[in-house]
Amino acid sequence: MIYFISDTHFNHKNIIKYCNRPFNSIEQMNENLVNNWNDIVSDKDIIYHLGDFALGSNELILDIVNRLNGSKYLIRGNHDKWGASTYEDFGFNVLKNAPIRLDEYKLILSHVPIPDSQIPKDFINLHGHIHNKKLYECIEKYDPSRYSLEKHINISCDVTDFKPISLDKIINYTN
Repeated sequence: MIYFISDTHFNHKNIIKYCNRPFNSIEQMNENLVNNWNDIVSDKDIIYHLGDFALGSNELILDIVNRLNGSKYLIRGNHDKWGASTYEDFGFNVLKNAPIRLDEYKLILSHVPIPDSQIPKDFINLHGHIHNKKLYECIEKYDPSRYSLEKHINISCDVTDFKPISLDKIINYTN
């Protein structure tokens, strides 16, 4: 099975406040995210993380990555400060030429929403970055004339109940 998630922000204390996450501490948030991930994703599964994985030291990030199931692919987001080779050392397959097209599923993966003009016909853009906001709530960045709701699905963990979402759910949602 294939899964997707974005904007976990492991170890990021302020994200709890910024996004009104229902956690009392970094430790509680991290444990909830790890448990939710591992309850859904097996070691035989593939999971695409669409950016903003974690903050903190190499040791803190490596500890979390080692606890997570699945073959992990990463599109680096604006908060993923380490170089691609460091994330590869952590255990990610880093996708360096985002946006990434999954032609078989008519999906295009990115961290930030991409303009409709860059989305191939009949494709959907899976993205994160906007957390628990809707595109139209970010109108200063995502002008509705360039970013239609029909072509975008936000998979930030803030809107997926802090759980990875399956390819099957994405496909059912788009049909």
